[in-house]
Amino acid sequence: MIEDQTSKDILNRIQADFPIHPRPYKVLAEELGLSEDQLIDRIEQMKQEMIIRRIGGNFSPDRLGFYSTLCAARVEPDKIELFTRTVNAFSGVTHNYQRNHQYNIWFTFIAPSVQEIKERLETISQKTGVTEILNLPATHVFKIAANFKV
Repeated sequence: MIEDQTSKDILNRIQADFPIHPRPYKVLAEELGLSEDQLIDRIEQMKQEMIIRRIGGNFSPDRLGFYSTLCAARVEPDKIELFTRTVNAFSGVTHNYQRNHQYNIWFTFIAPSVQEIKERLETISQKTGVTEILNLPATHVFKIAANFKV
């Protein structure tokens, strides 16, 4: 849980309109009344605490010639940590979250080909022993802003 206002301000600011600049953290730090090093240290701490998973651009996969799929897996409670760590190790994973459902882990996967997605899902299954992974390819992409005010 995030309790100090500075961390909340950082999270609120970095979710959208990230500066396109040679030193974006310096620009953000100045806006937030911090030094660049202070901002980077706080962001690094929030990454270590798993408050921030990644910072990066969002692209429309189909416009870049990539394929996107939503996956749902039935994961036994004692395998959730291994499964999510294994899934998150792939650079094409953009979201990974737990749901209260028989298919309790959901994630999105983007890759250059449908075959690569299939191979990576097989690798995940082999590494984790989780055999029930639904592959639900996108047939139409809708983009919404998913910013969460803290």
